[in-house]
Amino acid sequence: MPRRPGGPAAWYRARSLRTRLTFLTAAAVAVAIALSALACWFIVEERMYGVVRSDLQSVRGRGPLPNSKDCATTPQAALKNVQNSNLQPTAGAPAPRDTQFVFGGQVTVVCLPPAATRAIVVEAGDAKAMGLKPGQSLIRDGHYTNGDPAMVRITLVQDPGYPPALIMIASPTEAIDESLRQLALVLGGVALGGVILAGVAGRLVARSALKPVDQLTDAVEHIARTEEVGTTIPVHGEDEIARLSTSFNSMSTALANSRERQTRLIADAGHELRTPLTSLRTNVDLLIRSDETGRPLPPATRSKLLGSLKAQMQELTVLIGDLLQLSRPDSPRPVRTLAVVAVHELAARAVERAELRGPGLVFETSVAPWYVHADAAALERAVINLLDNAVKYSPPGGSIEVRLDRGVLTVRDHGPGIPPDELPYVFDRFWRSPSSRQLPGSGLGLSIVAQSVREAGGEVSLGPAPDGGPGALATVRLPGGPSPT
Repeated sequence: MPRRPGGPAAWYRARSLRTRLTFLTAAAVAVAIALSALACWFIVEERMYGVVRSDLQSVRGRGPLPNSKDCATTPQAALKNVQNSNLQPTAGAPAPRDTQFVFGGQVTVVCLPPAATRAIVVEAGDAKAMGLKPGQSLIRDGHYTNGDPAMVRITLVQDPGYPPALIMIASPTEAIDESLRQLALVLGGVALGGVILAGVAGRLVARSALKPVDQLTDAVEHIARTEEVGTTIPVHGEDEIARLSTSFNSMSTALANSRERQTRLIADAGHELRTPLTSLRTNVDLLIRSDETGRPLPPATRSKLLGSLKAQMQELTVLIGDLLQLSRPDSPRPVRTLAVVAVHELAARAVERAELRGPGLVFETSVAPWYVHADAAALERAVINLLDNAVKYSPPGGSIEVRLDRGVLTVRDHGPGIPPDELPYVFDRFWRSPSSRQLPGSGLGLSIVAQSVREAGGEVSLGPAPDGGPGALATVRLPGGPSPT
């Protein structure tokens, strides 16, 4: 038959974290109390029986040998003989120690002193005491003939004229057993009370310890219900719960920043897309209206409109490509997608494309071999964007200097440069200098440069020309080496 799910493990997993913590606390305290109670009981037992054992070991002397009339083949019969021979009963409580003699032979003979009130049960293993040396003794647990427990000391004696005999001296242990039973009841009650108190304390501790977790749960449920990212919870202390709360606050803040960047990107993209789309719609409407009214536009005007449509479509295509480039996560790509990229070859190809876009410009190129682990397409797009930016702001007939030396790529133009107050914003998405709003572009090129270089593990900066002359200097630092290995 298939085994049905259930059992203690399933019950435990089905409980809440607070209940499980309470259960574990109570269980741990119960085990600790149980072990302590057992240890206490065994220690007390050993000490109490040790006192009796020491008392028996300290007994010296044995008294006179008994009369033959107080002897019999069994302890019960010997005790009966002693009782019959004593006309007056012994007054007071039984003696703390009882003595009897056992003579070995073909028939075992047990003798008791005249004042004996109890007899000790002789066990089969007592015969081995005959092999003891004088002065040696052994101690064992035993019983009186009436069933009361006792501890018995057995010693071998050899007197002239008498056969070897065993002297059995016993101390009753009934009081000790009763004390141990009472101690067990007391310890059991204490353990039970401790477990109950541990359960109550565990519940209180669990409620207090899990309060930050409840706050965290409430915050997560609030975000899931309202989709309001950015919610944080207070952090107290430096323990694991505080670290969890801090991590949650960091995650929530990062999600809020990510949503804000996404919202800003959508808003900026919509703003940038509105201009080319409006221009496209205006030109298309003009062409459609000329055909509907039967008044065709002059060939030159129509050719100009078509050229404008083509340019606007190209601008829109570039803008959409830039948006797709920036839609990738800001975090670096996994290492498995990276490859060894020859930056000097990549820069040479980018310069060739830039020369086509700026036919009247002079490019001064000096590149040394340099290899990095990066996304080749993204890094090439970044270099092309830097050169396009230099071409766009270079005056007719101007020069552009491209240098690559030990992993540092610099692009220098001789245009108007960048005002110092605008330098902090040059890598922001959709940011465009007020003085260059009339020039084509979407304000995304340098943002793509910054993202691609960052993904390659490098740094990029843009500032004024180092010699104080006209133009701007873009610097890209890439980790790597002069060889592909």
